[in-house]
Amino acid sequence: MHETAFFWDERCFWHAGGTYTFTMPVGGLVQPQAAGGLAESPETKRRLKNLMDVTGLTRDLDAQGAEPASWTDLARVHPEAFLRRFKALSDAGGGEIGEQAPFSRGGFEIASLSAGLAKQAVAAVLDGDYRNAYALSRPPGHHALPDFPNGFCILANIAIAIEAAIASGRGWRFAVVDWDVHHGNGTEAIFYDRDDVLTISVHQDRNYPEDTGFVEDRGSGAGHGCNLNIPLPPGAGHEAYLEAMERLVVPALAGFGPDIVIVACGYDASAIDPLSRMMCTAETFRLMTRQLMRAADTLCDGRLAMVHEGGYSELYVPFCGHAVLEELSGSAVRAPDPQGEVFMARQPCARVRALHSEMITEIRQQVF
Repeated sequence: MHETAFFWDERCFWHAGGTYTFTMPVGGLVQPQAAGGLAESPETKRRLKNLMDVTGLTRDLDAQGAEPASWTDLARVHPEAFLRRFKALSDAGGGEIGEQAPFSRGGFEIASLSAGLAKQAVAAVLDGDYRNAYALSRPPGHHALPDFPNGFCILANIAIAIEAAIASGRGWRFAVVDWDVHHGNGTEAIFYDRDDVLTISVHQDRNYPEDTGFVEDRGSGAGHGCNLNIPLPPGAGHEAYLEAMERLVVPALAGFGPDIVIVACGYDASAIDPLSRMMCTAETFRLMTRQLMRAADTLCDGRLAMVHEGGYSELYVPFCGHAVLEELSGSAVRAPDPQGEVFMARQPCARVRALHSEMITEIRQQVF
């Protein structure tokens, strides 16, 4: 029996972003692109799945689909008035009801399917069917507020999965570790005043959104202390991310004691992502996965679920995702990183790394 489940669906690759050029709507002085369009392209995810098939890694996973999240599932997080507006606009041909979160006809059904993949990944791990799981969700979800889609995210996939797990009695305490390069503002907002969900975001400082993700934002009311932001400066790379995980993320998880660890698994902190200025490599993501697997082994019998978020390099996302899935599954299959040596040679110098370490120490002093 495979220990790792992989949830995916071809229809998620069919989510379309309309007439965008990178992150801006076409019009005025913004010229249409001959190819491409919205930065949140299906190709990064499709090429990850293709690479897995070519190397044979898929055979070491239990690859399967899932049912879409139901209206009831969605309504535990999103107001029904918003869902009705989304569905009506989707049926009418698509559009945009938030900020940088366009969709085409059928967008409601595809977003519900994306949330369903996340829901099933979490449920499968909590039920003990698999040691861990990965959901290749698209569109992503960690920016989505209950009634305001933004940053390519329409429905809050991980929050929907958590609420479904609570409603079914599968779990009561959840930890979300978001290592997407952008702040997980949606997940943070949804659980900000609750003490049953720990939200942790490791992100590039003031990337997106520019006005959220600060260290002092620790949660409110019963949720005070259950939100942790780790904003890293542009250029922080391999060592800074691993140190942040070791000295901040893992201790926070240990202090909380979750039933499951869920990762908002974006690859846009990589060294050649067009929407960030960080320096992570495929090996960074592999080793962060290893750190969280060890923490989950200690804290919650190894229960770990990963939900795909951002990552916009069609070349490099597949290698980062492959490394994560190699680690999750324990597979001997490898996809050697074609840029690994180059990106490691470009890491910050010792003096800059020392500054990053001092900053992590300062954050640790504030939150522990």
